[in-house]
Amino acid sequence: MSITAAANHSLFFSPDNTSKDFGAVLRDVQEYISSKYSTLILDGGKDEVKEQVKRYISKYLMDYRIAVKDMTMEKLVDALYTEMAEFSFLTKYIFGIGIEEIDVNAWNDIEVQYSNGRTVKLDEHFDSPEHAINVVRRMLHVSGMVLDNASPAILGHLSKNIRIAVLKTPLVDEDVGVAASIRIVNPQHLAKADFVRGGTATEEMLDFLSECLRYGISVCVAGATSSGKTTLAGWLLTTIPDSKRIFTIENGSRELALVRKKDDKIVNSVIHTLTRSSENEKQNIDQDSLLDMALRFNPEIVCVGEMRSSEAYTAQEAARTGHTVLTTIHSNSCEATWRRMVTLCKRKYDIADDTLMSLVTEAFPIVVFTKQLEDKQRKMMEVMECEILSDGQKNFRSLYRFNITENRMDGDRFIINGSHQQENAVSESLQKRFLENGMPQEVLKKILKGGPDR
Repeated sequence: MSITAAANHSLFFSPDNTSKDFGAVLRDVQEYISSKYSTLILDGGKDEVKEQVKRYISKYLMDYRIAVKDMTMEKLVDALYTEMAEFSFLTKYIFGIGIEEIDVNAWNDIEVQYSNGRTVKLDEHFDSPEHAINVVRRMLHVSGMVLDNASPAILGHLSKNIRIAVLKTPLVDEDVGVAASIRIVNPQHLAKADFVRGGTATEEMLDFLSECLRYGISVCVAGATSSGKTTLAGWLLTTIPDSKRIFTIENGSRELALVRKKDDKIVNSVIHTLTRSSENEKQNIDQDSLLDMALRFNPEIVCVGEMRSSEAYTAQEAARTGHTVLTTIHSNSCEATWRRMVTLCKRKYDIADDTLMSLVTEAFPIVVFTKQLEDKQRKMMEVMECEILSDGQKNFRSLYRFNITENRMDGDRFIINGSHQQENAVSESLQKRFLENGMPQEVLKKILKGGPDR
């Protein structure tokens, strides 16, 4: 029976005489479908499965002459399917355009953050704490995770680019039901002009970082959540020549999209990988495992999407043994970034802090600090080099910095102005490494004098 046929249901009886509350209809239909077609519901998503489930829902409504006031049969079937097999009212936001994050603070308190930094508190909400938990459980089913009293804190994913972190009772109050953060990451294919036009960085800064990766200097991009770390790292990887082999490692969800085609033929050399979480610890594949595997794939550039734990030690080892590594990390300044690397490295081996500091500064001589300012502008705040002197001492050189010249309130708006400036030239030791790694003299000269894009 087709959905179109079901839409003619109203020809045979008056909905006004048989209409029910949507919530009551949902409970009846859920009980019926779950008892007979639960596997089909859990498999949802594919078009043919979706249409089949809708046919079963439609047949049930027609057999029992069920209707909801002010809803056509087709609209009712769609609403019931969305509620049962998808993610209730959140579906349109999860798969909407221009949305970066959905925060469920409680069953009746949901916020949506847009890519322009605007945050909106939704009028819509779940029907109850139990309703919220049931919808979130469906989300977690995609990644094979179970939310229950034994596992009340879960990290999962909805697809390769949507991450979800969830807390339920008893970690949150019973009247809250569930708290969740749904992070939607859409790979952004920004050009250099987009960064420059938006004031994120200057052309000179972007060219410098691109040349670092091109000529074998590992780079770490630091900042808080939503500061633009991954967007910048993704663009830097697009500047790598097609002849160089790239291996990317990301945690659970895909944020990078680097494969390039011309006339339906792949022209560059990229391997994208994702970690895998499992309730069986032996089946976990973490970033450290993938990084160890990456080194067996003969990569010239390794991208660790984000250093979070012990993979930091393996990453610095890779960077000190002939591989170029690009990574991101949560940190609040350039200098603090190297200290945070030391902390993460200690999760793998209990080595003295001074020794680890020497290792990570050698591995990542360049650190970039990004920040989203109060006015929602994303800025590359600083690019810093750590120069290791002949006696082992470290000289932290600020190469570029965003200097704020105005910072004030205009009503309820923040007004922030400033400019990027070159603070220092790269050290002689880094110049030497550039030349040894094949950088042409004329490119190095432009870097030293802050010249225009070649």
